[in-house]
Amino acid sequence: MDETLSLGRIAGVRVGLHWSVLVIVALVTVALARGRFPAAHPGHPAVAYWALAALTAVLFLVSLLAHELAHSVVARRNGVQVEGITLWMLGGAARLRGEAPSPAAEVRIAGVGPLTSLLAGAVFAGAALALDTLHASGLVVEAVTWLAAINVLLAVFNALPAAPLDGGRLLRAYLWHRTGDRLRATRGACAAGRALGWFMVLAGFVDVLFAGDLTGLWPALIGWFLIAAATAEARHAQISGALDGVPVSRVMTPDPVTVPATATLAGFLAEGPFGPYRHSAFPVVAQDGSVVGLVTVRRVTATAPQERARTTVAEVMWPLAEVVTAAAREPVLDLLPRMESSPARRALVLDDGRLVGILTVADVTRALTWPATAAPPGPPGPPTPPAPDGAHRRPPKSWAPWTPRTSSKQAR
Repeated sequence: MDETLSLGRIAGVRVGLHWSVLVIVALVTVALARGRFPAAHPGHPAVAYWALAALTAVLFLVSLLAHELAHSVVARRNGVQVEGITLWMLGGAARLRGEAPSPAAEVRIAGVGPLTSLLAGAVFAGAALALDTLHASGLVVEAVTWLAAINVLLAVFNALPAAPLDGGRLLRAYLWHRTGDRLRATRGACAAGRALGWFMVLAGFVDVLFAGDLTGLWPALIGWFLIAAATAEARHAQISGALDGVPVSRVMTPDPVTVPATATLAGFLAEGPFGPYRHSAFPVVAQDGSVVGLVTVRRVTATAPQERARTTVAEVMWPLAEVVTAAAREPVLDLLPRMESSPARRALVLDDGRLVGILTVADVTRALTWPATAAPPGPPGPPTPPAPDGAHRRPPKSWAPWTPRTSSKQAR
């Protein structure tokens, strides 16, 4: 979930808001201002209900942020890097880079979230009791009591043993400890997450269809999110298991066809799709052979036809500074998140500044679909000298088990 608005850093962790967070703020505000507050304490001006409801919704977001911050701080203390936190419509999400190093670390990272929510619930409950003792406004006491109840509910819900909830992480840690197999443990937790998600979806629609209560759509929405998230997590675990320890050099396409930076767009298009330029993206090289960027057919065709004869590839390419680069020995799993988040969705593989390959999401997919019993490939051979027209030609490869020979003709 990408952030829309950055809030800076808290405790060294980058925090942002997604635009969908406005939905939860609006729902909480309307539900309290039009429902709970007037029903429990009638007779107050409408502006009082709405102002207090909006403040309560903001404090609810703060409690969600505290929940995710607790995860992030404990994760960093256990050696797991934290990319940031994003608050959105269905709560918060702490983006962790990597996995917990052990089941015990998983327990600490996952368990601190519900504990933080329980602590917040206890603090709000104590504040409500104190305000009531001091004969504060009943409306204010009602708002603080709601915050106490919603945080306790948040803790209980997150403790359910189903991925991607915190309880699912705890279940995975338990299964991991029992079996010693992280992938098997993840599959079990994700299966529980999908089961809980389908239960919530069915229960929500039954509530809507038979009881006529439209609020049943809310648990159905959360259930659908759980199904999608658990499925994605299971897929990610499968990828991690298959690519664990695999270097980029074994998955990349070596010695890719390149395009001279000085070539015109018209000349480039005239050479494809049946000439040397048979793919959809190409590294761009300077006259001395050094790589300077990446160009895609989409960026070329975005230029007006009448401008292509006098526009060079260098003018429309992504400069090298904006392209994801990697070393041949770098683990694929470390590179994949950066590559998927980049606009080009590709990475150039460099060895001491020299171009040795290109990696795409399609290359990774082909590696995943290849039989697991296939013999691992050897290292790629030396690059081929540039042809007279400035485009490198890819020689036959002897390490076909990871990238079939026909893959060199597939779209990149």
